[in-house]
Amino acid sequence: MIDKFSVLYVGNIDLEDVGSDGTPADQRRYPSERLTESLDTATQAAELMDELGFYALWMAEHHFQHEGYECIPNIILLGTHLASRTERLKFGCAFNIVPMWHPIRLAEDYAMADILTDGRIIFGVGRGYHSREVESLGSPVIDNDANRELFEEQMEIIFKAFNQESFSHQGKRYSVPAQVEYRGYDLEKVTLVPRPKHLPVEMWQPIVSGRTIDFIARNGIHGVVALTGETLVEQIFEQYRDANAKYGQNLALGENLALGVGFYLSDSQEEAIERLRPYHDERYKWFAPFGFVRYADEQGRTWGTPGAPARTPYIEDGVQQKAWFCGPPEDFIAFLKDLEEKYPGLEHIILHWAEGMPRAEFMEQLRVFAEDVMPAFTDRS
Repeated sequence: MIDKFSVLYVGNIDLEDVGSDGTPADQRRYPSERLTESLDTATQAAELMDELGFYALWMAEHHFQHEGYECIPNIILLGTHLASRTERLKFGCAFNIVPMWHPIRLAEDYAMADILTDGRIIFGVGRGYHSREVESLGSPVIDNDANRELFEEQMEIIFKAFNQESFSHQGKRYSVPAQVEYRGYDLEKVTLVPRPKHLPVEMWQPIVSGRTIDFIARNGIHGVVALTGETLVEQIFEQYRDANAKYGQNLALGENLALGVGFYLSDSQEEAIERLRPYHDERYKWFAPFGFVRYADEQGRTWGTPGAPARTPYIEDGVQQKAWFCGPPEDFIAFLKDLEEKYPGLEHIILHWAEGMPRAEFMEQLRVFAEDVMPAFTDRS
C-alpha cells in the first residue's frame, strides 16, 4: 500500500534559458557562489517537506559539475546537517557512488550519520556513470566489468564492517587489516568504530540491469526504479520479486522497491504538459547522452537498443510511457491507485524534480501535491 512519498533532488541550481532550444548543456558554466545555491535549495526543500509531511528527501552524490545540474559532493554530510534543521524528514542517499570511496570510510561516515540523526539517513549505493568523476577519482567506470568487480568487493567489505564485531578481508584490491605489526602484535582483524546504531542497515540501490537485480536480491538490498516506462517497470518488478524468492525471501510484487515518477499538477493535462515541457527537455539535454531514457517500444525493446527509438524523448513520450504524470490532482490520485492495485507490495513513491524547474515553482508543486494528492494515501487508517 502506497503511503510514503519522497522527493529526488539531484542538486541542480536554478538554470536560465532552459529547454530544447536553450543553452546547450555543455556550454553552461557557473561560479562557485552560484553552484552552492544547491545547498540552500536543499535546505529550503527539506524544511518545506518536513512541514508538509513527506517521508524523505533523496539527494545525489556528484563531482566537478560546473554545468549546474548535480552539485552536491557529499550527501551523507548534507543529510546530517539537514536533519538538524528538521524534525521527522528522512534523507536518502541516491546514491553514494561506492567506487569513488574507500569502503571503510564510507561505512564510517554513514555509521556516524546514523547515530547523530537517530536513523534518519537512508543508506544508498551506486556504481556511478560519469567518467569525468569516477575515473578522475581513481576508479574504473568506462570498463563496466572492472567497475562491477570493484563495487562488489567494496560492498563485501561494507557488509562485514556493518554486521561483524570485527572483520578481515583479503581481495583483489583491498587487504584489511594491513599486514603490519601494531603495538607488538600482528593484526588479524579490525573493528568499525563506530558501527551503525540501527542494524541491519537498510540499503537501497538503483536497478539498471538483470545483473543488478540478482546482486541486490542476494544481499537483501532494496531497489529504486525511476523515470522508467511502465513496460520496463513491470519487467523489473517481476524480476526483483522472483530473484528474492530464489534467495528465500518471498515478497509481494513491488515490496522493498521504490518507484520514481516525474510530475506536474495543473487544471488539465494539456496545460501541465506545456508548463513542464522546457524543464523536462532540459533534463534530457543533460541525461540522455548517458543512456538515461528508460522507455520501451511496442515490442518491449528498450530505447537505444537495435530497432527501438534512439532519440531524445518528448514530454508526450514520458506521459505515454507513464514515467511522467501531467494533469489535475484527482487524476494523479487515480494514477497512483492504479499502481497500488498492480503492485500490492509497493509503499514508496519518489517524486522527481525535473532539473530545469526553478525551486520556487517546484516547491509550489509540492504544496499542491501535499494538500490535494497525498492525503488520499496517508490519511487512511
